[in-house]
Amino acid sequence: MKDLVGLIPLLPLLGWFITGLFGKKLSRTAAGLIACSTVLGSFAISLGLFFEVEHLETHRFTVDFFSWISAGTLQVPFSFLIDPLSCLFLLIITGIGFLIHVYSFGYMHDDDGFARFFSYLNLFVFFMLLLVLGSNYLIMFVGWEGVGLCSYLLIGFWFKNTAYNKAANKAFIMNRIGDLGFLLGIILIFLTFDGNIGYAEVFDKAKYMSSGDGTITAITLLLFIGAMGKSAQIPLYTWLPDAMAGPTPVSALIHAATMVTAGIYMVARSNILYALSPVAMEVVAITGIVTALFAASIGLLQNDIKKVLAYSTVSQLGYMFLGLGVGAFTGAVFHVMTHAFFKALLFLGAGSVIHAMSGEQDIRKMGGLKKALPITYMTFLIGTLAIAGFPLFSGFFSKDEILAHAFDHNKVLWFLGMLGAVMTTFYMFRLFFVTFWGKFNGTKEQQYHLHESPKSMTIPLMVLAVLSLVGGFVGLPEIIGTHRLEEFLAPVFADSKMKLFHAPLSHDTEWTLLITASIVCVVVIAFAYQYFVVKGRRPAEEGEEISPLAKTVSNKYYIDELYEALFTKPLNWLSDKFYKIFELQVVDGIVNETGKLVNTLSGVLRLLQTGRIGFYLFAMVLSIILILFVTTF
Repeated sequence: MKDLVGLIPLLPLLGWFITGLFGKKLSRTAAGLIACSTVLGSFAISLGLFFEVEHLETHRFTVDFFSWISAGTLQVPFSFLIDPLSCLFLLIITGIGFLIHVYSFGYMHDDDGFARFFSYLNLFVFFMLLLVLGSNYLIMFVGWEGVGLCSYLLIGFWFKNTAYNKAANKAFIMNRIGDLGFLLGIILIFLTFDGNIGYAEVFDKAKYMSSGDGTITAITLLLFIGAMGKSAQIPLYTWLPDAMAGPTPVSALIHAATMVTAGIYMVARSNILYALSPVAMEVVAITGIVTALFAASIGLLQNDIKKVLAYSTVSQLGYMFLGLGVGAFTGAVFHVMTHAFFKALLFLGAGSVIHAMSGEQDIRKMGGLKKALPITYMTFLIGTLAIAGFPLFSGFFSKDEILAHAFDHNKVLWFLGMLGAVMTTFYMFRLFFVTFWGKFNGTKEQQYHLHESPKSMTIPLMVLAVLSLVGGFVGLPEIIGTHRLEEFLAPVFADSKMKLFHAPLSHDTEWTLLITASIVCVVVIAFAYQYFVVKGRRPAEEGEEISPLAKTVSNKYYIDELYEALFTKPLNWLSDKFYKIFELQVVDGIVNETGKLVNTLSGVLRLLQTGRIGFYLFAMVLSIILILFVTTF
């Protein structure tokens, strides 16, 4: 399979080229099949690589293609690193990406931009594959910027809508803030590690360095700024909920398999650098738990079905960073995998609901949909149980692994993590019960047109439901079974594990944590059922009187308004003043006065052209005299 590595990103790039260039000439079926088959081909090769790496003695190899940059001491080859971490992410990107492509075939079938949409999806997958395959930080950065571009194109896919364009701009601009930090981090790596930015060279030198080095702390914090932007952590998270402006399959792709996981991958890939910086690890952990709680609290009172899922993504990403910050690198990557399963399922399930509701996204106008949408209902239930951490579902194992490490690291972090889990369970079952139970609250026309989605949409839902149900069994706790994922990823995190050695929790403690999490989950589900089903409570309608605290939370703590007041308006004011004063008066003034000066001088100089020979002879003689005078003295 080593010879086929280059085809993994090349196939989606080829799909982008064909559907983008010839999309108008291709039928919808042909364009969809080309886009889907290229990603499926990448998945097949990735699957072969997965089993090959598992049985290799070194568990890794590098594929060199050509010398990319050669300038002085900077030597950057264009090469791919294949190891357990990249293989796992390849399977997530191509596997979940393929299911989203298939789902999009039905969801976008009547859209005028059908071929363009698939070309963007293929390009998105290409850049994400490039990001995880690169053997150095520069190739990662190319993929990093590429997924940012594709998110802009897909969020603003329906570009005739001004609000959607603003959402796309917001995502693009806010990510540039984080990307600057990431780029500075790469530059500092180059300066610190003797002109190297390749993983092998940097990490081999780093593992012999002592912990607490200030330069390493600066590098890791700069890299984390990039991760905060890409993976939507406080304070650079506000773009992700607005990204719901794009078609629902885009939301699934961004939230489950591509862009937002880039920050997790980058920190996990740089694990040895973070292991050398306790300060950076604490910053990552605290940022993660604060983001998890903050986003979960907002999700409690959101009424847009996609916005609830968006804030749940921000919150779950916070848990992943919490895991990375407390040294649970395997647990964080494990949660990336399980999150990909159930979050893709939930977003695609939401798309199925929106499809049945003729575009309606407000859960207050839904209700009683379980009879009309039986497949969507059952699969959405599985996804909800998985994200809530219900026992034996995929999210249960990955979330509790992170919380167990948090408990070992700091009991306060564990308690806050449990509080976030309580909120997650409640707002997800609030969404589930309000949408699928009770009486229908939409219009008669919507009720008349209620129907289950076509097979192209329901089959991916069923596959993802199975993965959400059983996907966690690859990471069983030691007290239950074998953590196969930890064994597979062990070579990637071996050096950092030695730096961050912690005595394992006792079996009694592990059982206590598992049972506690299970009981809390069941109690919260029962409470939500009692509140929304038995008592029939509904979210407050628009304009209905609510408490000041509830109003603040439902308005997302007015963070967007705060950013508008602190940054956007002052920058707009400053740019307006620069335009009126510097641009119009200084720059334009210099240009205009230069033009006037040229006109004036030319008006004077043209008078010398008299046409009289006597004047010209006089000028020649005078000039010769001046030259002789100057050369003499």
